[in-house]
Amino acid sequence: MNVQNEVDWAAHLILVRDRQDKAAFAALFRHFAPRIKAFLMKSGANAALAEECAQDVMATLWQKSHLFDPARASVATWVFTIARNRRIDALRKSRRPEPEDLPWGPEAEPDQAEAMEMQQETDRLGAALAQLPSKQRALIERAYYGDLTHSEIAAETGLPLGTIKSRIRLALERLRHHMS
Repeated sequence: MNVQNEVDWAAHLILVRDRQDKAAFAALFRHFAPRIKAFLMKSGANAALAEECAQDVMATLWQKSHLFDPARASVATWVFTIARNRRIDALRKSRRPEPEDLPWGPEAEPDQAEAMEMQQETDRLGAALAQLPSKQRALIERAYYGDLTHSEIAAETGLPLGTIKSRIRLALERLRHHMS
């Protein structure tokens, strides 16, 4: 684009800021809204969300034009910063559970049959662990009850990492066999 055809977007935004100039806003909207939508879609938003965010960005441009300072940023930088922030807000909102999705009240108590079954499983697991060789049982206890990684166990015991992994793998195979 040559210099003669360039539009002074800062002048348009200043007209919006100082005079609430609707024609200047319309020109800004025609230019930036499709670009914002494309920017948001390239950053992973679906078309509907990108359209909604673009509309929101342009509404923010109208409502907060008094915050624009041409000495600090170009119009494009200011507009796309707003768009980026709206995209981040939309991502956060989409990852947050809606209030109706949150569990309310106390957890349901398991019935007697479930409680009995869980206790029997726990007893069977305890018996299966007791049948493991002591070296394997010690490693399983550190890994699962102590919540240690294989590397942490190796550092703690001084055993090679390969030995730790082999013993844990063998112990898990034995436990599966006893539990089935």
